Amino acid sequence: MALNDNTLNKQDTQKRILVATLLSFAFFIAYDFFYLQPQQVELQAQQAKVVEQKQVTSNVTTNSNSAPTLASTATSSSISPVVQVVDKSTIITTIQTKVNKIEIDNLGRIAQVTLKDERYVDKNGKSIQLFNATQLRPLEVRFADATLNGEAFKIPVVADLSNVDATSRAVKLTLTQQLSKTTLTKVLTFYPEGHYDLDISTSSNENYFITAGFRPDVAADMYADHGALLIKNDGTLTIIEDEDIERNEELVGIQAVSAFDRYYTTTLFNFKKNLQVTVMANKDESPESFIHVMNSAKLSGYAGPKEYKTIKALDKDLTGIIEYGWFTFIAKPMFAMLQFIQGYIGNWGWTIVITTILIKLVLYPLSYKGMVSMNRLKELSPKVKALQEKYKDDKQKASAHMMELYKKEGANPMGGCLPILLQIPVFFAIYRVLLNAIELKGSEWIWFIDDLTHTVSMDNLFDPYLILPIIMGVTMFVQQKITPNQIQDEAQRKMFQFLPVIFTFFFIFFEAGLVLYWTINNLFTVAQQYYINQIFARNKEIRHQEHLDTKHKKGK
Repeated sequence: MALNDNTLNKQDTQKRILVATLLSFAFFIAYDFFYLQPQQVELQAQQAKVVEQKQVTSNVTTNSNSAPTLASTATSSSISPVVQVVDKSTIITTIQTKVNKIEIDNLGRIAQVTLKDERYVDKNGKSIQLFNATQLRPLEVRFADATLNGEAFKIPVVADLSNVDATSRAVKLTLTQQLSKTTLTKVLTFYPEGHYDLDISTSSNENYFITAGFRPDVAADMYADHGALLIKNDGTLTIIEDEDIERNEELVGIQAVSAFDRYYTTTLFNFKKNLQVTVMANKDESPESFIHVMNSAKLSGYAGPKEYKTIKALDKDLTGIIEYGWFTFIAKPMFAMLQFIQGYIGNWGWTIVITTILIKLVLYPLSYKGMVSMNRLKELSPKVKALQEKYKDDKQKASAHMMELYKKEGANPMGGCLPILLQIPVFFAIYRVLLNAIELKGSEWIWFIDDLTHTVSMDNLFDPYLILPIIMGVTMFVQQKITPNQIQDEAQRKMFQFLPVIFTFFFIFFEAGLVLYWTINNLFTVAQQYYINQIFARNKEIRHQEHLDTKHKKGK
């Protein structure tokens, strides 16, 4: 009889899972809106205040004489962050490519990268710059010899060119730093597409470290991962998120190092060599990666948007720096499909619409089974309720009779839940794709969405009536009304009734591309549910008529 008790609980389990799924999603959105977003705003305000204070009080470089220890044993010690407020006086070379402007400072580092594409502008209409005034810069070198390292942060680097025009052809730039024991030389080749090659060496076989820098400080929000990512020689990834490193980590067999935020990256790589890398925590316990160099090294570098085509053009193996979290294995082929469709359509908004429809069609068999099962359970709910009332003092008998009822009617209490659960990874995968795809930036849709990566309410200012989230809320309300459910608990029923309103409010603060996906998904779910309801109603009428005909024949 214990088996019967378990069977009795199946339907309740289904309800709980469905409720938990929706409530978990609602909690995720509420947590983001009421906690993460205010926290992010406060953090950005604090960072801006610190930068402003440093710019006002000092233009002097503060440097560290410490560095990771480089030896045959490949061990490391702690390293203090090098802080420098960069102003125009420290810039010794400016490089112009087709896609960006790169500035080199007097320590031989990439002080700033300014993106030229008109899509890459901030909320004030200014071209996006990747780095803030005080962070660790790409191409910074730190010597294992503490004395030499101290000199390196005091003696300026000399460039053979002050202005480089790499808009139409590759151009070489040589940076030289004369130190007491050695001469450090960086030969950089800049390409029109914005990336570069680096050939670095010392004149006296010194051991030192070079970094790709701290991550770009443009879109480090709470929605997506940001931190350090390393690609190993077997293709696997090591990801260390911001504020998530407590001690130094030594890694070998590394071929690419990326520091990344939601949409942008700064990276150094060489897929023909195995690199040794030390990842260290800065004062905020965020990762900073240093590549070990024995006298000389050849690397390639890039700092800019994580556009798939751009990254793939550098090296197909480098596309691993574009990752989508837990569901990357589903998200990557999904992005490939989106990109393929966009190549024909030419508009990312309509690409999202078409892709959503295709996903709904592919998942239709699962949706159909779930919807039919839910209709069947709704039809049986009066009989189930009657059995529960009749045997309210004997749950074992109620379980036995309900099991017989389900078996007789061919109904499965879990039939509506399992198909929904199987679709969740797909939904989360496309969510992550739309959340992380920089390709959507600057993409318009119809007349009231100017950028699919902007939040509907705050950035798309010519959608003052919040058309898209309101349509989404209406579709969710209609879907709720026509979808059969067996929720008996009054509190749960009321919660479900308010979900369209709650979701509409939260989706006002979601990116337009995500709201568009959710709206189209709802529209086709409503269409599918309506179609299945009609089929079920017709079949029910046919069965009823057959029952009457049988009864009439027996009467005769």
